[in-house]
Formats: sequence, structure tokens, C-alpha cells
Amino acid sequence: MPELPEVETMRRGILSASGAVISGVTRPPSPLRSILIEPELRNFRRRVIGRRIVTIGRLGKRILLELDSTDRIVIEPRMTGLVFLTDPPDRKHLRLVLELSDGNAVEQILFWDQRGLGVVRLVPSEDFDALLGPAKIGPDALVVSAEELRLRLQSSRRAIKVALLDQKALAGIGNLYASEILHRAGVHPEKLCHRLRKDAWQRIHAEMLVVLHDAIAHQGSTLRDGTYRIARDAAGSYQFHHRVYQRHGKPCTTCGRAEIVRIVQAQRSTFYCPKCQKK
Repeated sequence: MPELPEVETMRRGILSASGAVISGVTRPPSPLRSILIEPELRNFRRRVIGRRIVTIGRLGKRILLELDSTDRIVIEPRMTGLVFLTDPPDRKHLRLVLELSDGNAVEQILFWDQRGLGVVRLVPSEDFDALLGPAKIGPDALVVSAEELRLRLQSSRRAIKVALLDQKALAGIGNLYASEILHRAGVHPEKLCHRLRKDAWQRIHAEMLVVLHDAIAHQGSTLRDGTYRIARDAAGSYQFHHRVYQRHGKPCTTCGRAEIVRIVQAQRSTFYCPKCQKK
């Protein structure tokens, strides 16, 4: 589930590890199938132990630890992955530990993943663009301009909600925030991209920035399953500000005149208000 606001919150939560040296890499014992780690663990250890973490960045829904070797550790949480500095919700789902030294009293970075779908890769600088460059991942949703957003999607014959989830076109938006953005912009989620007018694209872009910045300020959304936690093992709070997501059957808090509807698009749930978002 982690989308841009949750991953950005994770990134900010571990920023104190910047400057630390990786002194060890551990895969804790677990009866569960291991997550994908590339290269294999022995080679991974050999290339990162003794290296200093220079910067901690984000690429869409991924966290990037740039090392002084110019290699990057790319952590991709996918469905249920979380990055912690302190004890995770349980030890059973703890997948990888980076032990640190010479930092600001930070001793470790923990990667916890309930479903085990996350991926941790060590990517050399010369391979980065081929794997994660602009041809693979679109511009970040926090920095893309309104005009670039329109130009990248306006010719698509897909529904706008589905198009917003395409990480090659736009990085960071997922199911939850796409529904919230389109509601605030007053755009029906089934509206086809090539039928949207320029003013609709401008509203989508403006509300995208509002929603994402607001969600980051509230440290992301912890949903009913309680899986998402911030770096210090506390819940986010943006779920208390959702207008449509998982609110089907409840009155719309924007217009107060219709109930939120749930439909399925591209095998994912979409939530919208039929009054505020007319097709």
C-alpha cells in the first residue's frame, strides 16, 4: 500500500542515518520465504559493508540510500514493506537489517515486510538509468508541472484513474491518493484522458499537490489493517482526512447530498461521489 506520502514519511524518518557507515548486513531468521535481495546476500554484504550513507532520497515509491561508492541501495516496499529505525511490529516479518556505526546514535535501519513482496537492490551508478531512469519511471508527482502532466497523459484512451497509477507516466501515485485527488478535482474516475479539457488537467495537478503535501504533513495513512507505521513505529493520521477512500455507503463530506460509491477499475477499488464527480 505505501504510496508517495508514506514512502516520503519513511525517508524522513530515517534521515538521521545519513552519514553513518554500514557495519553489517543481517537477514534475520524467519520461517517465511525471503524477500528478493539483489545481488545475493554475500555479494551484497561485500559491496556495502564499510560504505558510508551519503544521502537518503526517494524515487516515486522507492527509498534510495546513496553510498560513498556511488552505488545505491534501492528499497521498494511494494504492498506492505516498511522502513524503521526502532523495533518493528514483530520479528517474524523482519526481512533485512543494516547495522550502522559512526552516525548520530542511529544503530540500524530495519526493513519489515508482512507479505514479503518487497525488493532490496544494490544498483551501481552506471546501471541506475537503465533500471530506474526516466525511460522506466515517470517524473515525481511532487515536482511534475501541470503542463507536463497533461502532455504525458492527455493522448491516453485509458480512464484517468487508471492512467494516474502508471508509474512510467507519473511516479508516486497509487490507488488511495488517486481517488482522493480526483474527488477534490471534481473529475469522474472513469473519464477518459483524451476527453479531459485543459482546465480539468489543471485542477487535477493542483489538487494532487494539495493532497500529497497534506498527507505528508500527517505522515501518511494508516488504514484499517494497521500495517503502515512511521519510522518510530507510530500510526500516520491522514486517514482521518480521507474524503472518499474506503468510505463507500457513507455521505459525501464535500457535498453532503450523495453517498460515496465504490467501483472496480483495473482490478482495484475506486471511490468517488456521483454528485461531485459527474461523468
